[in-house]
Amino acid sequence: MGGLDEALRTLDLVAVAVFAASGALVASRKQLDIVGFVLIGVITGFGGGTLRDLLLGRLPVFWLRAPELIGIAAAASILVFFTAHLVESRFRALLWADAVGLALYAVLGTEIALLAGADPWAAALLGVVTATGGGIIRDVVCNELPLILRREIYITAAAAAAICYVALRLAPMPRDLALPAAMLVGFAIRGAAILRGWSLPPYRARPGRDYPDRR
Repeated sequence: MGGLDEALRTLDLVAVAVFAASGALVASRKQLDIVGFVLIGVITGFGGGTLRDLLLGRLPVFWLRAPELIGIAAAASILVFFTAHLVESRFRALLWADAVGLALYAVLGTEIALLAGADPWAAALLGVVTATGGGIIRDVVCNELPLILRREIYITAAAAAAICYVALRLAPMPRDLALPAAMLVGFAIRGAAILRGWSLPPYRARPGRDYPDRR
């Protein structure tokens, strides 16, 4: 994780662990073996950040510069392998683990993009990519409908966290205050959506229009 200070390195470790755990929870629902748990956990933990680094041209990508992250993701996945049966509702646990990871990675990805010299709007977009990319890859590999496509507030929460962080930094607010504030915004929105079943209004089909020149 070259180039990141201690605070960002710590957030990266936590985000990878949380997202790896969410990936492993999907693996538990699919009844995979321990290797499958680790594979899905690593994909989930690293997917969004890898896409971000490739788009930014930050090579090698972050986890190749910090091999300890692979150990963190693997350890989190193995822990879930041995404890997932203790969780009464694994899908509910998945939603909450994913909500934490979403908030962390949306803000962390935005800050890393800003440090790399991205414009504020691009940094916010890359924060969303960081937050949602791993979950999309996880769900596609596991043949699940991606959370991003479900009728609930998901990518909106990531975008809110990323935009909030950019706005606070431009205010300007010190980074040590802006980071937790923006994460709280993203987690609060996603958490409220989980608890209350919030969703954006879907498209509703309407009767076709009759055109007089079409007989």
